[in-house]
Amino acid sequence: MKLTIPFYLHKVGAGFPSPATDYIEDDVDLNSHLISNPPATFIIRVQGKSMVNVGIHDGDLLIVDKSINPKKVSTVIANVNDELVVKTLIKDKGVSYLTSGSKNITDKINLIENPEIVIWGVVTYVIHKQQ
Repeated sequence: MKLTIPFYLHKVGAGFPSPATDYIEDDVDLNSHLISNPPATFIIRVQGKSMVNVGIHDGDLLIVDKSINPKKVSTVIANVNDELVVKTLIKDKGVSYLTSGSKNITDKINLIENPEIVIWGVVTYVIHKQQ
């Protein structure tokens, strides 16, 4: 499905104000900007607050790509005990573990010790409503 919305030519400043203009450059399809591999991509809603330390909040939408190999540090969707969870995957010196972004060692789930855990995909974008 193609969904286009207006895309303004000028950028918005995050510092001092500049004169506003009404020039629309073109319509933009968010799918083409947010999704690089449509057959391997899905969107899932977050439930819970364990990832607020890394900017993921309750109710956020996550765009997840199943075709991307996780990097040394990646935010991923994993199947843990038959439940999908969003966690930070950390690969360090041959050991991989999941964490909620906490530096607390007890928060880590070692993937070698838990081979039943499956990584479903890498989070590529987080969409959340500004409060």
